[in-house]
Amino acid sequence: MLHEEWQDKAAIKQVKVVNVDAKKYKVSDMLTVGQVYDVVNETEEYYHIRDNSGKVGGYYKEYFEEI
Repeated sequence: MLHEEWQDKAAIKQVKVVNVDAKKYKVSDMLTVGQVYDVVNETEEYYHIRDNSGKVGGYYKEYFEEI
């Protein structure tokens, strides 16, 4: 499965967090506003990034801006 390889995969681009105003889930523990994160996979709706936990997590694109 592809997601098992994401931890060691090279970044495809970087994104910067612009907000953590989640409607349904709490993301402020895993994302820091203003910090730049490496994107290891991208779908139509999500970025999969290495977050503050050091692991890969999927987050809505609305929290980020591309740099």
